[in-house]
Amino acid sequence: MGIGIMPTTTVLKRLAKEHGTPLFIVDHDVLRRNFAEFGRRLPRVQAYYAVKAAPMPEIIKTLYDTGASFDVASIGEFRLVYETIRHLPAKERQDFIWDKIIYANPIKDRATLEELDAYRPLVTYDNPDEIRKIRKHAPHAGLVLRIRVPNTGSIVELSSKFGAAPGEAVDLIAAAFDAGLVVEGLSFHVGSQCMNFDNYVQALTLSAAVLEEAATRGYPLRLLDIGGGFPAPYDGNVKAFRDLARVLNLELRRLFPKELEILAEPGRFMVATTATLVAEVIGKADRDGKRCYYLNDGIYHTFSGVFFDHCQYPIKAFKKGPTQLSAVFGPTCDALDTISQAEPLPELNLGDLVYSENIGAYSHASSTWFNGFPPAKVVHIDGG
Repeated sequence: MGIGIMPTTTVLKRLAKEHGTPLFIVDHDVLRRNFAEFGRRLPRVQAYYAVKAAPMPEIIKTLYDTGASFDVASIGEFRLVYETIRHLPAKERQDFIWDKIIYANPIKDRATLEELDAYRPLVTYDNPDEIRKIRKHAPHAGLVLRIRVPNTGSIVELSSKFGAAPGEAVDLIAAAFDAGLVVEGLSFHVGSQCMNFDNYVQALTLSAAVLEEAATRGYPLRLLDIGGGFPAPYDGNVKAFRDLARVLNLELRRLFPKELEILAEPGRFMVATTATLVAEVIGKADRDGKRCYYLNDGIYHTFSGVFFDHCQYPIKAFKKGPTQLSAVFGPTCDALDTISQAEPLPELNLGDLVYSENIGAYSHASSTWFNGFPPAKVVHIDGG
C-alpha cells in the first residue's frame, strides 16, 4: 500500500471498515524514514532498536532490512528477533547475534542466561552479584557495564532502578575480568523521552572519565552504548531531534577517539510516529454536566501509555463541528480506565469513529485481555 505519510482520514476509515475496530495501523514507510533520520543525524552511532517499544516481527524485519541492530530486554524479545532472522545461514546468524544484538536489561534470571550463553551475546550488568551469575550461567557472554547517570527532566526515570555509581565502575570492570569474563564496553540511559539534553552531556562526560580510568588500569574498552531517551515529536513542545543530534555529535567528537564503537537504543523515536489507532464510540452519557464518551479501546489496551508511559494521545474525531470538553473512557468496568477528562470533541454518536496518532511506542505492547476485552487488531501498511 503506497502511503508515504501517516494515513489520511479517508484511508483510516476505509481500513476500519475493512478490518473493524479497535484497529492499530502501523506505517512502515514512516518507520523507514525514522531509521534513516536517526542515521543521517548521528552518522557515528549504530541504532539498536529497543524491541520492547513495539515487539512485532513485522517491525523487526523492516528495521533489520534497513540495517538496524536490536536491543532486547527479555528472553522473549531475544527469541522474537532470532525467529525473525532465522532465515540467515547459521554462521551469518551467529555473527549477527554477536555484533547486532545487545541484551540490555542489567538483571537477568539464571534460565535466561543459560539459554543466551550459546549465542555469546552482549549483556549488561551493574553489580557484583550479576557478575557471579553471568560467570556461572553465561561465561561466553561479552559484558557491558551500565552506569547511573542523571535522568532529570526525562518523562520516564530509570536511574533509581539501574546503573552502577560512576565511582565504582572501574572496580566492577576489574571484578568481571578477575572472574574470567570479558567487558566489552560501557552503557548508560538518560531516561525515556529525555527533554533535558544536558542529561546526555553529563552522561557522556562521566563515561569518558570511566573509560579513561579503565584504560589507565589496564582495561581498555571498545564500545560505548549511549542508551535511549531520544524524544519522539508528539507535539510542538518537544525539542527537535536535530538539536539533540547536534549536541551529541559535538560531545562524541570532543570526548571519544574515532575507533571507539558507539551504539544507541532508540525505541520510542523509531516507532512512536508510525502508528495510528482507530476506535469506536460504544457509549455516551452526561455526568455532572460533562459529556462522556466510551470507546472500545482504553487504558488496559492501546492507551496503556497514558498510565504506564506518562503520555497523552489526543483523541480526534472524523466529524467536524463545534467542540466541547468531554471525558473519554475505555470499555472496562474499572474507573482507572480513563483516557482523558478534557478532550475537545464535537457531538459524537454511537458507532462514530475516532482516532489517535503517534501512538506506536509502549502502547499496543502493553495491551492486556483485562475484563475480557482483546487488544486492538494490528494492520501493517507498507509502500515498500
